[in-house]
Amino acid sequence: MSVTNDLFTDQRVRKVCEFLAANDFEVTLVGRRLKNSQDMPSNLKYKTKRFPLWFTRGPKFYASYNLRLFVYLLFRRADLLISNDLDTLYANHWARKFKRNCKLVYDSHEYYCGTPELVSRPKVQNFWRKIEKRCLPKVDAMYTVNESIADLYREEYGMDVKVVRNITDGNLPPFDMTRKQLGLPLNKKVVIMQGAGINIDRGGEEMIEAIQQVDNAVLAIVGDGDVVPDLKKKVSEEGWKEKVLFFGKRPYAELMNFTALSDVGISLDKDSNINYRFSLPNKIFDYIHAGIPLFVSDLKEVASIVRKYEVGVVCSSHKIEDIAKELIALLKDDSAQLRYRENTKKAAAELNWQKETEVLKEIYL
Repeated sequence: MSVTNDLFTDQRVRKVCEFLAANDFEVTLVGRRLKNSQDMPSNLKYKTKRFPLWFTRGPKFYASYNLRLFVYLLFRRADLLISNDLDTLYANHWARKFKRNCKLVYDSHEYYCGTPELVSRPKVQNFWRKIEKRCLPKVDAMYTVNESIADLYREEYGMDVKVVRNITDGNLPPFDMTRKQLGLPLNKKVVIMQGAGINIDRGGEEMIEAIQQVDNAVLAIVGDGDVVPDLKKKVSEEGWKEKVLFFGKRPYAELMNFTALSDVGISLDKDSNINYRFSLPNKIFDYIHAGIPLFVSDLKEVASIVRKYEVGVVCSSHKIEDIAKELIALLKDDSAQLRYRENTKKAAAELNWQKETEVLKEIYL
């Protein structure tokens, strides 16, 4: 199985690897090693391989990674190759051609060619579309994260695309660390924005400003993404360090400990591109399984979950004043918060990873 990240925070691939290992597959997960990559846990039930690369972004990175991946796969015996997202598919596509009786499965974590990074650069987007059109129709099976994105691929390629939502593993470790141990304030409301994809147009820019209008509350940003350096710079320049706290990447158990000790979970992706329009971030299920109320943007997949299970508030807009006003109302309404917390228990019982593995069984077993 291959991805282009450093493996440490990718919970989807971890869960799929553990599923395969539990069903007698010998699994090797391949990614890259960055200068600040943390060591992988020693108790994993599968092997890992991380490539050190000269380049960390842009065309040179993708070219060098796919070349390294192709060579690595070429000289290893495999009955199954799993490509995660389009940026690993080309190497897997060509490596499979040199193997007998080897299947290729594609797991699309997003509508790749609709990401803002590509939409804003048509020439780069066209390059990735050519790879997709060449390789995707030749995979043996494909699945993605929700029905909306699956429908886009079904319509475009006429393929059978299954859905495996990235729902939190129900076997969560005990949340045994306190707010004090984690560096969270003891006497203020904690509003959390977490995950590995804190990127442009995902609400971080608005939240660091909106939280300034919310008395007795702080915003905890736990995770990383391409917009985080800009957020840190803005917070430093404006003198907002008491109101916006950055905790960086954390191991998943610790991330969930932060989440469980928070008062509200934030997901404010914008409808700025087709990928975000139909997104269903991992954090939605993390918040539900941690038992905290949600505060989300009005996007199809996300808002549907929140409204169906009545686990939080769907914000009316991305205007800073609206975010602040509606967040204040939620934090002041103790009865609503209690109701949402109770409803997360019911939602978590229904939305669990074990049910998603039934689809994985259809694909892999």
